[in-house]
Amino acid sequence: MGGSNPYNEAVEYKLPSKPYKITVLSDELTLEFSVKPENLPYSHNGLKGSLLEVMLGHDAPVDHACGGVCACSTCHVYVEEGLDSCNEANEDEEDMLDSARSVKPYSRLACQCIPNGSKDITVRIPSWNRNLVSEEH
Repeated sequence: MGGSNPYNEAVEYKLPSKPYKITVLSDELTLEFSVKPENLPYSHNGLKGSLLEVMLGHDAPVDHACGGVCACSTCHVYVEEGLDSCNEANEDEEDMLDSARSVKPYSRLACQCIPNGSKDITVRIPSWNRNLVSEEH
């Protein structure tokens, strides 16, 4: 599924051209992995190269009820480091974040947030927002 929503404005972004590292934090775990641009996409949910798409491809337990098409706010995460290397949130993402819980200045929907690879990224999955189901790739 995943990717774009035909009812939303197209997301502007630049895919990475060099490898970078993502660190995923939650109350239960810390995952660290390298993202290689030539391996994109890693999964089938969210925009190509999005945090959701890459994190699911590395078995990070992030929820995504709509399949990553910016139609809900279940993939709400905190980008604690490297946010300035990600595309800016568009109006559709900001509208979805309005319905998210505990929004902070560094909140993003993982399905819409796409790092350009210029910096390493640290993402926190809030304890109330993790996927408790293991899914097949």
